[in-house]
Amino acid sequence: MIRVSRLVQGLFPVVLAAACFGAAPAVKEVSIITGRGELMRFEEDIQKVAASEPKIADVAVLSPREVMINAKGAGKATVVVWNGGTPHQFNITVRDDNSDYESFVEKIKTGLPGAAVEVSGQGDTIVLTGTVKDAEQSKKAAGMAQTRAKNVVNLLQAPPAPDPRQILLQVKFASIDRVGLNELGFNFFSRNAKTLGETATQQFQSPRFSQLQFQNQNFSNATVNFADLLNLFVFRPDLNIGATIKALQSRNLLQILAEPNLIAIEGKEASFVAGGSFPFPTLTTTSTGGATAPVITVQFKNFGVQLNFTPTVTNSGAIHLKVSPEVSSLDFANAVTLQGFLIPAIAQRRADTEVVLKDGESFAIAGLIDNRVIQTLTKIRGVGDIPILGNLFRSRTTRKSSDELLVVITPRFVRPLGTEEQAKLPDFQEGWLPTLAEEKARKVKKDKATKPEFVGPRGHQEPK
Repeated sequence: MIRVSRLVQGLFPVVLAAACFGAAPAVKEVSIITGRGELMRFEEDIQKVAASEPKIADVAVLSPREVMINAKGAGKATVVVWNGGTPHQFNITVRDDNSDYESFVEKIKTGLPGAAVEVSGQGDTIVLTGTVKDAEQSKKAAGMAQTRAKNVVNLLQAPPAPDPRQILLQVKFASIDRVGLNELGFNFFSRNAKTLGETATQQFQSPRFSQLQFQNQNFSNATVNFADLLNLFVFRPDLNIGATIKALQSRNLLQILAEPNLIAIEGKEASFVAGGSFPFPTLTTTSTGGATAPVITVQFKNFGVQLNFTPTVTNSGAIHLKVSPEVSSLDFANAVTLQGFLIPAIAQRRADTEVVLKDGESFAIAGLIDNRVIQTLTKIRGVGDIPILGNLFRSRTTRKSSDELLVVITPRFVRPLGTEEQAKLPDFQEGWLPTLAEEKARKVKKDKATKPEFVGPRGHQEPK
């Protein structure tokens, strides 16, 4: 009985406080996105409602037992609803709608495979942190973030880029000269008793007659000396008539113009020039006292064999080449004269191309053809102008120039020799200086040959 009375005495202040102040309200956490609402239903009629911050969460009573909580702005607020004398407390947390921002962050993460990127910050500033595979991914992430915010703080860390590779370009410039040179000419001579003379196209040296001597109205001496029998020599002793004919045809095949070997770092341009520069005047004007006076300045133009190339290495390990080979020469046939200056033209053949090759593969550029035909006509004056018959006293020399430029290019990866490696020098068929080992062997052999030796019997020798 004593214990029960004491328990009743201990609970009496609590019951009295509950009776005076009412039961403690039940607290419920509610999270709402800005622009949305939450509908609350109760089993008893609502007596009154209260909101701590209507700018964050506003309350609208829809029916005696339904209340709508509307999210106005990001933040936190408290809403209390009384029904049947019992208060119900709701702690409201209002968040902004970040679905667009979250999809943007997810797009960055999925667009950079193998990278760990964290995106923070909102509004006008976005901060990128984490690690990426290379510098290209870092640039890509910054570019994607630029579409979302004005200011992008790129704190992404990428491993150091590997050393750039060196590429050797082996090039051969060849000129296929398809020149056809046709030469045709003849010398016709006669030394018989009735007619003594000769006719020629004057293209080649004609035969020479000896000093003419007459005896009894006849030729006593009419020998002929030949300096060049040309290709064909025909003589009729019974008629004392002969002829020398030359019909030649020559063809040139191939000429190597240059074989440069260039080493360049990937992404850097390398160039090669084998030729020269020629000066040409340029006419400009200058103002002197309100008038203009011509001024001639001299500039220089390169010609010869030129090569420009830029190599890059693709992700697959192939070599991407941007190549510009050019072969040019001075063309005086199309030269112009300007105020006493002879300015030659430039005949050039050039190609610009881009190819992708693997290490050691080759490609060729051909078809750059320069065709020229030069024909020279030689004839005997007067006789060569006679129709039909005059063709026998004419000669034609046709020079055809058909030069085709051929460029063969082979790229290779190279690496420098180590400190313990030795470069292999070219082998010579005959060495011009003996090596150190050969010099020592020669001295030893010489010393042995010059060392005195005893010749003859040595002491008592038993006959065999």
